[in-house]
Amino acid sequence: MKTTYRMLAACVAALLVASAARAAEWTEDYASAVATAKREHKLILLDFTGSDWCIWCQKTDAEVFSTREFKDFADRKLILVKLDYPQEHPQSDAIKAQNARMLDRFGITGYPTLIVMNSNEKVLLAQTGYKPGGPEAFIASIPQQGN
Repeated sequence: MKTTYRMLAACVAALLVASAARAAEWTEDYASAVATAKREHKLILLDFTGSDWCIWCQKTDAEVFSTREFKDFADRKLILVKLDYPQEHPQSDAIKAQNARMLDRFGITGYPTLIVMNSNEKVLLAQTGYKPGGPEAFIASIPQQGN
């Protein structure tokens, strides 16, 4: 009987770990993110980044996006879209074309640029450059109006 309970506990623990690993995942597909945000009634966070060369982008990722506090918040409230402009990391032609269109559409002039918008694509917050304060400061800057 104890073996059965231990196996059940191990299965539950494995499921919890697996669901936590899926939480707050980033996508590169803007159109899919908008559709998901509409379906789930969430905001959209666009991260315009130079992931392999922009020191301030890397700092934002380490101090905000990689924290448990941000991941928990994002899992509940955000659909995450990474729009990357790397120098070394390979990307598909489709992603390169999408990201070029997004630069023009949002008038991006620096990295990182973070844009929070509702599922109707209305911009609620635009932040260019690194801002100190960690996840608490970033989360507090997001308007609480929804879709």
